[in-house]
Amino acid sequence: MSIDTPDRTANRKDSTKPGGQTGDAGGWWSGLGPKGRKAFKAAFAGYSLDAFDLIILTLTLAAIGTTFDVGTGATGALATVTLSASAVGGILGGVLSDRIGRAKTLMLTVGVYSLFTFLSGLASSYEMLIVFRVFQGIGFGGEWAVGAILVAELVRPEARGKALGVIQSAWAVGWALAVVAYTIVFSLTSDEQGWRILMMLGILPAFLILYVRRNVEDPEVFSETKKKEQREDRDAVEAHATETPLKQIFRSDLAKTTVFASVLATGIQGGYYAMFTWIPTYLKEERDLTVVGSAGYLFVVIAGAFLGYLSAGIVHDRLGRKKTFTLYASLAGVALVAYFLVPEGSNTTLLIIGFPLGFFASGCFSGFGSYLSELYPTRARGTGAGFCYNVGRAFGALFPGIIGFLAASIGLGGAVAFGVFGYVLAIVALRFLPETHGKELVPVE
Repeated sequence: MSIDTPDRTANRKDSTKPGGQTGDAGGWWSGLGPKGRKAFKAAFAGYSLDAFDLIILTLTLAAIGTTFDVGTGATGALATVTLSASAVGGILGGVLSDRIGRAKTLMLTVGVYSLFTFLSGLASSYEMLIVFRVFQGIGFGGEWAVGAILVAELVRPEARGKALGVIQSAWAVGWALAVVAYTIVFSLTSDEQGWRILMMLGILPAFLILYVRRNVEDPEVFSETKKKEQREDRDAVEAHATETPLKQIFRSDLAKTTVFASVLATGIQGGYYAMFTWIPTYLKEERDLTVVGSAGYLFVVIAGAFLGYLSAGIVHDRLGRKKTFTLYASLAGVALVAYFLVPEGSNTTLLIIGFPLGFFASGCFSGFGSYLSELYPTRARGTGAGFCYNVGRAFGALFPGIIGFLAASIGLGGAVAFGVFGYVLAIVALRFLPETHGKELVPVE
């Protein structure tokens, strides 16, 4: 079995679509059907709340450092620990979704990250907070993999990029909610109280579990695969399906894909983390902006991010996966350098450049849900996507730390330019990966 040749059967004008959905002239949204739309809403809400919980941490690092009397190295470690643990969570979430189902795993991951975000607000010591962030990261990492795969298996091939781009835009929604909450809470309370209140708000995603339990079912393509795996093995292909999913993604037919898809995810996320981790600090310390003043600049970046997610999904369905990744990664690198090289006193220019920076850096992510889903067979799709995306997240998490060390000698603005290396890495990785645009997702390949 090989995945190197895209399946173009999706372009046939038949009525049956992936996931048991029926296509119609009403577009991809109506084509999802009632059950598919409920699953889409659950994935969108889960990812936006996912973003809210993580970005609350990045916005409150300085306040946490003051509370526990630790330096920037220790507070930066909180972000690194969270992102590194999310890599483990993503892999576990992917494996579980292939074993026990998409919907059950989605509920489990949301429950874990919401509980431990809430407990983070009650931490009485820095060490306790570190432990809570490890478990929060595990749930946080698992949620993306499961939600993206759930939607990818429901939507028809020709609109998969657009649909997953909308799901990815949920990150910008969560980011905006976090900035609004941060601005309000920190304007009304002390820094020590403020970060604790924001963390405790992280319990809100737990209510999503009730919605998923009542309304979300596993896609038909997944259910059909599980039924076939349970039958008596009749040939070598079906025998392979009995192996653990984690082992399958390193078989000879998938190993190359797993390695270079992980490199692609590392590059895109490394460049992004270089941007979003350090922008709040950069605006405050090098541009002398207050919390309220910084919010305006952040919202310009967020607005660009939201539109970038949506536009890139559409472009993926027009140009294909590889060309779109290359286009957005190239322009994200250019915008990243331009943003941090704006001279002092040119804050209006900084405001303007913030839009394309958010647009292209965030737009790079829109293709992951569809591309990683198409690279792997149904029997190992959750594991493959979860592994690659979250290994990329773990290695990408090293970029902010490297930038922190470089900033001491060359300044934060120059150090962040290191993030461009991530985009170069991603473009190189694409040369070793297949084009999958239009591929049909079927029960057993």
